[in-house]
Amino acid sequence: MAVSSGFAGVNFETLLISSSAATASSSSLSTPNQIWVFCKPARTRRNSLVKKNGWGSSSNPAIRCEIAASDVLVQTTDNSNSASSSSSRSSSLSALELLKTSAADRYTKERSSIVVIGLSVHTTPVEMREKLAIPEAEWPRAIGELCSLNHIEEAAVLSTCNRMEIYVVALSQHRGVKEVTEWMSKTSGIPVSEICEHRFLLYNKDATQHLFEVSAGLDSLVLGEGQILAQVKQVVKVGQGVVGFGRNISGLFKHAITVGKRVRTETNIAAGAVSVSSAAVELALMKLPESSHATARMLVIGAGKMGKLVIKHLVAKGSTKMVVVNRSEERVAAIREELSDVEIVYKPLAEMLACAAEADVIFTSTASETLLFSKEHVMVLPPVGSDVGGLRLFIDISVPRNVGSCVDNLETARVYNVDDLKEVVAANKEDRLRKAMEAQTIITEESTQFEAWRDSLETVPTIKKLRAYAERIRVAELEKCLSKMGDDISKKTRRAVDDLSRGIVNKLLHGPMQHLRCDGSDSRTLSETLENMHALNRMFSLETEISVLEQKVRAKVEQTQK
Repeated sequence: MAVSSGFAGVNFETLLISSSAATASSSSLSTPNQIWVFCKPARTRRNSLVKKNGWGSSSNPAIRCEIAASDVLVQTTDNSNSASSSSSRSSSLSALELLKTSAADRYTKERSSIVVIGLSVHTTPVEMREKLAIPEAEWPRAIGELCSLNHIEEAAVLSTCNRMEIYVVALSQHRGVKEVTEWMSKTSGIPVSEICEHRFLLYNKDATQHLFEVSAGLDSLVLGEGQILAQVKQVVKVGQGVVGFGRNISGLFKHAITVGKRVRTETNIAAGAVSVSSAAVELALMKLPESSHATARMLVIGAGKMGKLVIKHLVAKGSTKMVVVNRSEERVAAIREELSDVEIVYKPLAEMLACAAEADVIFTSTASETLLFSKEHVMVLPPVGSDVGGLRLFIDISVPRNVGSCVDNLETARVYNVDDLKEVVAANKEDRLRKAMEAQTIITEESTQFEAWRDSLETVPTIKKLRAYAERIRVAELEKCLSKMGDDISKKTRRAVDDLSRGIVNKLLHGPMQHLRCDGSDSRTLSETLENMHALNRMFSLETEISVLEQKVRAKVEQTQK
């Protein structure tokens, strides 16, 4: 008889000892019992139940022991009688039970982790970020692709001009990060080694704190800027109803919105804060001679959120006339109506180069994935006057960029992108650091609350299993009772007995259920709740033979095999 098993991460010392014992016990029956175990390097993601020394440990060797049809063979040679065959079969099944229940596979006993794989303005040049950027319309597709990876359960994408961050719930930190990084490389065309050079990785509490800092504006190039909070809100809005934007990730981003609002309400971090758009206007004015601030010819390409903010900040700095190029006039008309005291001239996209020829400063903020201005476009434009410094300024706050970096090689033009805004935000450093320290106190408090909420979710499976256990007993005993009462009992009596059994069960379960419910707001109560959960699991044998996490991994493997 040959038996195979798909379980992995087995304690092979235990298995071999069991094998020896089984052989000894069956020696009196003269039945050879042989077990061969083959350990091989990992070649595929299938059956990837991994034995790890710890979550996220990069020191673990990339080798696993798999037990599959070709890896483990439990073979019994029957040279005697049916009794010896039965004994051998019992020994073989015992070995398989060991494979299933081995505690060595700690990977499947741990809960999944929240991981962020990120590249931001602080770590990555814009040339790389623009290749990695994912348009908002593509976020649902990206979530679906990420969640189809073997070790990714939930996902979200936060892609802005300053950052590209992927948040996931990973069944394995090491393998999850590897799969997501490879996915990023595949979608962007950037080699994995180059992504690894610039990325940052954060896990669980650190990942939670990072997103809260992002939402509060602490991680922004411009401290306290409000646009990032709107972008975090958009992640939740787009993620609603998307398979893969699950309970953990959804809860994380919703809590981040709360943190962002609270930090801005309880601290003065937003006072005097500037956005990327306002920083772009400040940078342009820094590069222009002060005498030309009121007379420089301004051109804004793109009338979306960023473009609208550029226009407003230009007006706040004293500009009274500007040209706005956009695909359609509706948005420009709405801005013109809002800023009635300013002359705003609309031009279609087809006239962009003609408008650029008559502009001293050009702001670009479109979602175009191709360049609007190349060196060839700009070199034929007429030179600007000496009153504005003799250089045509391109302030490009788009990601991907709208203006080619080669334009900067021309003697008649200068190009600035979002990475150049650091020059503007260097001011008031001490004040910004003080405000950031105030915000960190709030973030630490909120991070603790979120982790407690996530811990409280661990009791949900126990609640369900306890109810199911009680219901099975109730139904079985109810059927016994009704069978003894005969077939001639009335429906009313049946219903009364059924209601009685339900009432008894609900009364008995009320106390245990109360001690399993916790909103996570009190760490002491949470600790007691988790202790109660483990106690109930032991008392009623509610622990499943295969852990929930292991079931999730297997479901992933089955999906990839279809």
